[in-house]
This record gives sequence, C-alpha cells and structure tokens, in this order.
Amino acid sequence: MAAATPLDTFDRLVGLIYEGALDEQPWQNALPALRAAFDAQVASLILRPPSVDDHGFILNSVRTDAAPDTTSNKLADPNDWQAIAYREQFFSLDPFIDLPHDKVIALEDLLPDRELTRSDYYLHYLEPINLFRILGVDTAEPSGMLARLRFSRRKSEARFSRKERALLARLTPHLQRAVAIHARLHRTSSERDVYAGAVDQLLVATIILDERGRVLTTNEVGRELLDAGQGLSVRNDCLHIDGRDIHKELQETLTTIIRAQARGETSIVRALRVPRPDGRPDLGLVVRPVPAAQRREGNASPVAAVFISDPELQESTSAQSLRELFDLTPAEAKLATLLARGLSLADVSAEQNISQHTARAQLKAIFAKTGVSRQAELVRLVLKSVASLA
Repeated sequence: MAAATPLDTFDRLVGLIYEGALDEQPWQNALPALRAAFDAQVASLILRPPSVDDHGFILNSVRTDAAPDTTSNKLADPNDWQAIAYREQFFSLDPFIDLPHDKVIALEDLLPDRELTRSDYYLHYLEPINLFRILGVDTAEPSGMLARLRFSRRKSEARFSRKERALLARLTPHLQRAVAIHARLHRTSSERDVYAGAVDQLLVATIILDERGRVLTTNEVGRELLDAGQGLSVRNDCLHIDGRDIHKELQETLTTIIRAQARGETSIVRALRVPRPDGRPDLGLVVRPVPAAQRREGNASPVAAVFISDPELQESTSAQSLRELFDLTPAEAKLATLLARGLSLADVSAEQNISQHTARAQLKAIFAKTGVSRQAELVRLVLKSVASLA
C-alpha cells in the first residue's frame, strides 16, 4: 500500500475539519488527526475562552505514552486536572491569547524561552504537565464565534518547523468556515428547541409529514397523542385518522398542499375535527404547508405540518409568572390559574378551602390589578399571557 502523500494528508485533514462541524461532539475526529499530523503532545480547540464567570468550552486531544502513534475519536476528559486547572485558574496567566486573527504564531515568537521559563504560567502550569513549545492560530466566524487552535510539545521536542507553520496557515481558512457552519447550525438548533419547547408548553401536538404523508417528526405532545390511539395513529409510517371519510379528507388535503407547492402556489390551511371512539371531546386538527424556503429537494422533505389540540389537556399556566406579570399575591395568582383551567368561582372556593366571599374579594382585587372587569376577560387574559410558557 502506497504511503500517503502530503496532498493526501492535507485533503484528509480538510475533510475532517468540515465534518467536525457536524460531529456529535464537535471535531472529535479532526482534533486527534490534527494532533498526529503536527506531531504534538496536545492539540486544543478553544471555542469559548474561559473567563472569571465562565469556564468556557475547550476540546483537547492528548497523546498517550502507551500508544503515541495512534489516534482515536475520543477526546480527553474535560475533567482532567490539566483542563480544570486551566479553565479555573491559569487561563488568566496565559500569555498566548488574543493573537491576530488567521496568523500562525509560535509562543517563542512572542516570548523568548528564557523569559517563558521564569513566568508563573510556565512554573505553575506548563512545567508540571511537561509542555513547552506551542504553535497556534486564532480565527473567528462572521457572527463572532472565536476559535483558538493550539498544538503543544514537550521541552525536549523540536520547535515547530516552517513546513508545519505553513500547513497550519493553509488549514486556517477551512477551520474558519467550519466554525461558521458549526455556529450557524448551533444557533438554528437552539432556536428550534426554543420554539418546540414553547409549542410543547402550550400543549399543541405537532406532526411533520412528507410528500407521502409519512411522519417525519413529532413533538412530545404529539407522540403521547399518537401512542394513546384515540382517533389518531401511525400505520406504515403514515398518519392515520380513524374513520374512512375523515382519513380521506386528510389525504385530499395533503394532495392539495403538495400540488399547490409544486406549482409555486400558496395552498390554503385546512382545519378538521377528529372524532374519538369513546365519546370524549373531538380533537381539533389544522394542516398547513411547510414554507417553501424551509423545504429541500429530494424525497422525505417536510411538506405539511399538522397541529392538533386536545380540549382535555390543561395548559400549565405558571402561578409564579402571573404574580410577576400582574403583581398578584400568591392566593390571587392561584385563583386566576384555577379559573383559567375552567373551574367556577364556587369550585375554586371548595378546592382552596376558602369562603366564596373571600374568593370574590380576591377576584375583585385581580380585576383591579389586571384592568379587566369580567371573569371571561380574565380567563382570556391568562390564557393569552406568556405565563403558560414559564
């Protein structure tokens, strides 16, 4: 088998750097490969620098004495003494930070060896972990995420060569782009989780279907509803509604949406009522198209979003949030919460073990604080407030 050429090595490292933005643990394969390519004892990627109030986010790959020439996709334990000590204390002494972006620099370029060996950073941190030579580069993506890549060697090992510096310089633009991809994916994922959590809190089941009516994803409320088998289920990976006529109507709705999107038209939103076999209140179901900008070419693309409400599910309005929103007392917030759940004033009195006179006095105080004058208006105000998202 032919030995890998420098170009082969470069191509492999570039591929791993881009794949690292998608890894379950960021750059879990790239960092060990980079450490081996630079013949370093430690390779570190700092994605969020430590500070007094923040331990930051640092990934390390460490060469082991037992198998110095092998690599694995296991990064070093973030709870190792070296990592903890740097994050909690020695980051403030590190002289090798805030480098000019995209410029490869070695520690000796900034600090002569003699001066380094006299520094507290070396005496209390680098020397105990047997590190001395450091090569690094800082880069940042447009939205501000900073990445610091560092390679460290022992004092007995050679300085990083011009060839190694040149290799790192060639890799840096790819690292910058990969970090930008990672940052964008991370932000999108965070936003999605926030929105999904809000829908879950509002107790709205959400089911995403593809062009064949197959279920792609569901939220937690949707999974519970499907598992219960009360009018809705999944059969052969497709959403199924009990009852031939209503199921046919769902299929026709999906067909209408798919055809309209194929023609570039805006398809209408459809609402359906789903009867349940045991006489419980019907489910309310809304089918709407997935915005074209959020779709992708090919099969199994999201085409329709199905939103389902169950009248029997009670929104978990936060009494604490109502207190903060409307300056209510704990007793007033509890009363408002129970009224929003459909209880009458008499029911609330019995559940709270208070007289109806006391309940009416609390309700009057709530009206004064919220600016409403009727119980129905108060219920609507509570249900439309952000307290249910707390």
